[in-house]
Amino acid sequence: AVHEAARLNIPVVAIVDTNCNPDMVDHVIPANDDAIRAVLLISSKIADAVIEGQQMRGVMMAEDGEDYDETDVPPAVDLGADDYEDSDDDDSDIIIIDDEDEE
Repeated sequence: AVHEAARLNIPVVAIVDTNCNPDMVDHVIPANDDAIRAVLLISSKIADAVIEGQQMRGVMMAEDGEDYDETDVPPAVDLGADDYEDSDDDDSDIIIIDDEDEE
């Protein structure tokens, strides 16, 4: 995922432990990524910051007198119809494993 984000010029924010390589991470959060409590603490703080930022943006938009609609935001990457390959057999990539048949 990090390589794909770098290829698409998407900034990467990541929790980086001592056993990780931070070279491809744009915004490093130094923390223990193995401890559930640490991950929960950091993710809750990030979620709180996102909510606060959305509320501030809503206040700023209201002060401008403009209506904000989520559909006005362009997608991060515009994938046109040419980027998708349509196959006749949509189930060709699906592998079904049924353990009950083996009994």
